[in-house]
Amino acid sequence: MSGKDEQQKDAGGWDNIWNPRTNEFLGRTAKSWGLILSFYLVFYLFLAGMFVFTMYVMLLTLDDFTPTNQDRLVTPGLMIRPRGELLELRFSPENTETWDAHAQSLDTFLEPYNDIYQAQTNDDCVPDQFFIQEDSAEVRNHPKRSCQFNRTVLEECSGLQDRSYGYQSGQPCVLIKLNRVIGMLPGKEGLSPYVTCASKKEDVNLGQLAYFPSNAAFNLMYYPYYGKRAQVNYTQPLVAVKFMNLTMNQDVAVECVVVSNTIAPGAERDKFAGRVSFKLRVSDQ
Repeated sequence: MSGKDEQQKDAGGWDNIWNPRTNEFLGRTAKSWGLILSFYLVFYLFLAGMFVFTMYVMLLTLDDFTPTNQDRLVTPGLMIRPRGELLELRFSPENTETWDAHAQSLDTFLEPYNDIYQAQTNDDCVPDQFFIQEDSAEVRNHPKRSCQFNRTVLEECSGLQDRSYGYQSGQPCVLIKLNRVIGMLPGKEGLSPYVTCASKKEDVNLGQLAYFPSNAAFNLMYYPYYGKRAQVNYTQPLVAVKFMNLTMNQDVAVECVVVSNTIAPGAERDKFAGRVSFKLRVSDQ
């Protein structure tokens, strides 16, 4: 191949990028590039505008205080405090390090329940009846008020009389709460839902149990729940159970169940629907 042919070949390669004879860049003139870039600019601006408009219309249908779509559970779950690792509470009364974290966890959890704070932020409600706060036409009744749940109601499990919550004496306290469900009315005819705890094995005796409050109930006055944004100071009711004489050095599987005349029993395959199971073990060393 001659030198002239090689120059023509190299020139032909560069012509694919910039052709000085036709003033084309990558096969298009400046006008052609301007037209196609203008088309894509308008096209993507249209898509962005459609997206923004769609989001705006969707947001108009949402309520800042109440979820538009609620997959309400037929049976709300139960949970305990302290939770421990894998819902297992193992400790030795004589070894402070085995239960001190549980006591600190309960201190932190119950801090908002202090009587002084409750008196400042929440109402002293009428018990055994729902605290319904309806809106007036388009006038929103916000923020919704909440009923007091005073820490002293938990008595021996309040951490005020016994800073160890019974763990130091081998009589541990466990707090139980019913998960929040917006709008739920968990009872009728003035009957509040209550908690009952028992051993999961028939041949294991839990011994004496003490409940606080004594009826082990989630009073109706704490319902309905209107949501975190609408009811900013809502205090979730609690039931405390104290295990008075557990057998030492024995694993005990405990199941606590909520009983109500409006809450359906949870399915056996869902271990948290209307119930919670946990293990206790009190060791002598």
